[in-house]
Amino acid sequence: MTSVSPPTESRRAHPAGVGVAVPTGGINVRIVATGLLLFMAAVFVTAKYYQDVHPAVGFVRAFAEAAMVGGLADWFAVTALFRHPMGLPIPHTAIVPRNKNRIGDTLARFLLTNFLLPRLIARKMQTVDVAGAVGKFLSQPAEGGGRLKLGASRIIADGLGALDQQRLGGMVKSAIADRLRELDVAPLLGQALQAALAEGRHQPLLDAMVKWGSKTLDLNEHLIHQMVHDNSGAIVRFTGLDESISNRIVAGLSKLLSEMAVDETHPIRIRVEEGLAKLALDLQHDPEMQEKVARVRDGCARRAIPRRCSRAGSASW
Repeated sequence: MTSVSPPTESRRAHPAGVGVAVPTGGINVRIVATGLLLFMAAVFVTAKYYQDVHPAVGFVRAFAEAAMVGGLADWFAVTALFRHPMGLPIPHTAIVPRNKNRIGDTLARFLLTNFLLPRLIARKMQTVDVAGAVGKFLSQPAEGGGRLKLGASRIIADGLGALDQQRLGGMVKSAIADRLRELDVAPLLGQALQAALAEGRHQPLLDAMVKWGSKTLDLNEHLIHQMVHDNSGAIVRFTGLDESISNRIVAGLSKLLSEMAVDETHPIRIRVEEGLAKLALDLQHDPEMQEKVARVRDGCARRAIPRRCSRAGSASW
């Protein structure tokens, strides 16, 4: 396989008055074409000089003559499209430079009347996956990076930079708040919780809560001892029973949490599941519960800032 190196200079301007540029890579083709024309001219002269030697020489002379005429005609026709042959202002030459505006207008009208029709564009747009294309563009930034991507990113960045940030933020917040107010959150939460309970997806959450309780108990064991000691009478403290009581309390809590961690049918876990199931039903069917959730939703929508939702929710409850 051979590799072609790009030319260092892609275009060379013609003298003033010509108005077009010719690729420099075509210089070799012009040399070959000129050489062939001169070769045919030499063959023609030679054949004409020796045409009496043999009748076949006449065919050679005719071939060379036809080749010269055809080559000159092609050269003149192609040259006349883009410039004046040999710089001479011959009429009906340099057609493209003199009529480029009219050609451009004609081509634009042709595209407009034959391709840029609303029904054709609408049919094409129905098959275009804009969201998928944008997602692929954003998820694979390293692929297809060219001038199109750089230009598009620059246009988007300039467009966003030209927007009023305060007004843009207000518009986004307002749109989110309006959509949030229209959403009936409580039944959705109830259905999601009910589905999670039915599929056992709540068990990892309960396990995490039990582990958190065990870790919290280990870290705050001294507080339990201190509370029992402070609330015990003088005789209990004197006899050291407060220490024994606090140790029993810590041991009992630790044993309870350990049993809950290994037994999914533990009575306390069962009570928690029953409470979650009741909450799921209330979210779907209890108007009072739905009203509480709606107040929390409206509080979040009014503020449109996530970190304030918890404050609004606690106030509503």
